Formats: sequence, C-alpha cells, structure tokens
Amino acid sequence: MGEVPDRDRDLDRDTSVLLDGGSFLMGTRDMDGFPDDGEGPVREVVLSPFRIDPCAVTNDRFARFAEATGHVTEAERFGWSFVFAGFLPAALRRDAARPPQTPWWCGVEGATWRTPEGPDSSVADRGDHPVVHLTWNDAAAYCHWAGARLPTEAEWEYAARGGLVQRRYPWGDELTPAGEHRCNIWQGRFPTKNTAGDGYRGTAPVDAFEPNDYGLHNMSGNVWEWCADRWGTRHSGRPQTDPKGPRADPKDPSQGLSRVMRGGSYLCHSSYCNRYRVAARTSNTPDSSAGNLGFRCAWEA
Repeated sequence: MGEVPDRDRDLDRDTSVLLDGGSFLMGTRDMDGFPDDGEGPVREVVLSPFRIDPCAVTNDRFARFAEATGHVTEAERFGWSFVFAGFLPAALRRDAARPPQTPWWCGVEGATWRTPEGPDSSVADRGDHPVVHLTWNDAAAYCHWAGARLPTEAEWEYAARGGLVQRRYPWGDELTPAGEHRCNIWQGRFPTKNTAGDGYRGTAPVDAFEPNDYGLHNMSGNVWEWCADRWGTRHSGRPQTDPKGPRADPKDPSQGLSRVMRGGSYLCHSSYCNRYRVAARTSNTPDSSAGNLGFRCAWEA
C-alpha cells in the first residue's frame, strides 16, 4: 500500500473525539429486538480510553485515500454491488438479480463507491455523505492508511449511547421527541413508499442531525457501520474488560466468520428492521458491500 506524509494521515485523528472509557451497561432487555441477534444479556463492560470519529468516513475522505494509495475496492474488483431497487430505473430493476429474502436489493453491475447507483451515477454532489459500497476489508484498509482501526463493537455501543444508561436511542427513549426527527431512517411504508419525512430518501450528510452528548453524529440510521469484531451471539453476563468479540469457529458459522455491523441505515423501518436502536446489531461477510454500508474510524487514546 502506498505511503503519504504523516500529516495527511493525521488529519483524521486530529478531528476525532476522545472518550474516557470506563464502565457501562452493554446490550439490552428490549423485547422489540430480534432473539437471533444476540442483543442481550445486559452486561457490564469496562473500556480503556479511545478516540473515535465524530462522523462516518465521507466520499471526499475516501477519495483522498484512494488517490494516495491506488486502492481498488472489492466491489470494483467484483464488478458489482447491491443497490436499493427504488433508486434504479425500471429496466435495470427488472433485469437485476435479487436475493429471494430481500427482493428490494438488486445486484447492479458497475455499482461502486464512486457510482453508488450504477455507471450513470456519481458522488459529485455527495462529498460530505458517507462513503458506501465498502466491504469490511476496504474499511480496514482505509483505517490502516489513516493510522487508525475500526472500533470494537463495545466501543461503538459505548460511543453511541453518549453517556445515557440503557436508553433505546443516542438521545433517549423516544424515536421522534416532540415530533422531531433525530436520524435518517425509512419514513412511510417499506419498501414501496418513502415519504422522506426526515429529509432524506438515501444517504444524508454525515453531520445532518444533531450529535449525541459525546459529539458523535448519526450513530442511528444513515448507514450501517462496520465494527472490528467477528460476529457471535453467545455473550457472557459476567463483567468484561475491552472485549474484542469471538474467534472464528469454522464448525459453527454463527460464531466468528462474519463481521459485526451497527447503527442501522436509511432503509431501516420498524415494520421489518428496527435495528437503529443503540443495542441492535447484525452482521455480514467481510467481502460484502451495499449502498447502505459504511464505517467510521477509531484510534488508541
């Protein structure tokens, strides 16, 4: 991987937020979650101090990395990525391959971080939007270049909570307090009608909504964010210090082969995926990409 001057790589760290760490309650007893996701039990976790991005990595930031290093993303190498069907013209929707269980996704040739909806699209007017169509491997490559790393799942949840104890969202328990939208998620009837009541049908600028009490934006909604941890659902209820997730277990595909994703996205809706809650979690294989999947960086304190 190509090298660039340290001062360029350090710009990301210079704008990061220092969090003190300490003890917090991770997980939830929330009955609105998904049992197979392993959101519980609630357990005490102690974290060392760390730094984290106030926002997800943007298209502009990722473009600097790609130009400096020549990095070619996995979607670019594979030649395709998943795009939400509602963003596509009728002919492309009709001809695209769709996963049977999630038919609102279309496999689109030429969909990449540079062309999020396929070859005729661009990010020219989305420089401050989160970069998408990145695999876990792409995100890790950017972090390496930036002198950073992906946050652990525990760090991500601690950061998302913003100091609030066992609340559903980064701002409290009400999704829209006093009728105010606090995040970018699906409004209307999924997947056929998005009223864009929160102001956005697709991605929003990374600082589009007010930050939580730690100064972090969009910890709910907008785009899913990769975490460092491998996926697992067997959580001990005992106190833990700086947990880093399970090891890979080839004999049990539910443990350790995929990677954790957090935060939900602009496609999340209570009718099928209310994973924009701070304790909610899901996973994907580390070579998977889609138009609602990005990341933010973390650093040692």
